Amino acid sequence: MPRALGLVFLLFIAGASVLVSLAAGSVPIPVEDTFAALSGSLSGPTADIVWKLRLPRILAAFSCGGLLAMAGVLLQVLLRNPLADPYIFGVSGGAALGVLLAMLLGTGTMIQTGSGLAGAIAASALVFGLSFRTGNWNPYRLLLTGVVVAAGLNAALSLILVLAPQTAIKGMLFWLMGDLGYAEHPLPALLVLMTLLIVATPLAQAMNVLALGRIKARSLGVAVTGTEILLYGLAALATVTAVLFGGTIGFVGLIVPHLMRMLGMADHRWLLPSAVLAGGSFLMIADTIARSAWAPLQFPVGVLTALLGVPVLLLLLAGRGNAAR
Repeated sequence: MPRALGLVFLLFIAGASVLVSLAAGSVPIPVEDTFAALSGSLSGPTADIVWKLRLPRILAAFSCGGLLAMAGVLLQVLLRNPLADPYIFGVSGGAALGVLLAMLLGTGTMIQTGSGLAGAIAASALVFGLSFRTGNWNPYRLLLTGVVVAAGLNAALSLILVLAPQTAIKGMLFWLMGDLGYAEHPLPALLVLMTLLIVATPLAQAMNVLALGRIKARSLGVAVTGTEILLYGLAALATVTAVLFGGTIGFVGLIVPHLMRMLGMADHRWLLPSAVLAGGSFLMIADTIARSAWAPLQFPVGVLTALLGVPVLLLLLAGRGNAAR
C-alpha cells in the first residue's frame, strides 16, 4: 500500500472511530442524531451525552493512544529495540506512586494530578541522572536503570495498596489498570500530542539513521548524544501525559508501531503520524468496548488493551521467529 494512501486510510479510520464511539454506549444514539448534536441543531439529553460525556472521553482516549504510540516509536529508536515499551523507564510507576499517595490522603483531582506529575518527573530525572554519567550516554544503561527503578516503584505501589482503606482500593486499582472515566478536560493532552508531533517530525530523518546504530549515525553526521537526549525527553513527556490522563494503559506503545511497520511505514517521516492515528483509533475503540459491551458496568480499558495486545504480540513474535528460520 502506498504510504500516502495508508495515511489517508488511517485518517478515515480515526474519523469513523470517533463516530462509532459517539454513537455507542449504554444509551445508543443514532448516527443522524449524533451529527445533529455535533452541529448544534439538536439539544436536550442526547446533546448533553454527546458533548459533556462522550466527546471529552473520546478525545482523551485518542490523545492517550496517540501519545503512547509516539512514545513507543521514540523509545524503540532510542534503545534500538523493537520491543521497547513507553513504561520501560519507570515514568508510569513514578506517576502512579504520586497519584496513589494523593488518593490515600483523600485529596482532590487537581492535587492528584500535580502529585502524579511530580512523581513522574522525579522518576524520569532519577533514571536519566543514573544513565547519563560524566557526559557519557548509554542506552543500555538507561534500559537497565529503568527496569530497576520501575521494580522499586512497583513495590512501593503494592505497599500503598496494602495500607489503603477498603473504600479507596477500587478507585486505585481502576486507575492503575487504565481508566478514562475521569478525563473530563482532554484539551491539554491533545495540545501536548500535537506539540510533540510537531517537534518530533523534523527529527524523523535522524531517527532513520539512528536506528541503524550509533556508530553509523555518528559517521553520517548525526549529533547522536543530543538527539538521544531529546528523544528521551519527548518520550518521557508523552508517557507522563498519557499516564496522568488515562492511568497505566499497556501494549498500545508496543503493538501499534509494530503494526505500522508491517504496513510499510518503516520510514519515521510516515511512522510517527501513522502511529499517532492508529494508536488513537485503537484506544478509542477499546475504550468504547470497555464502557459499552457490558453497560452499565464499565471495566478498565487497560484490561482490554492487554487482552487484545497479548495475542497480537505473540503472533508478531511467532511471525518473526518463522521469518528467521
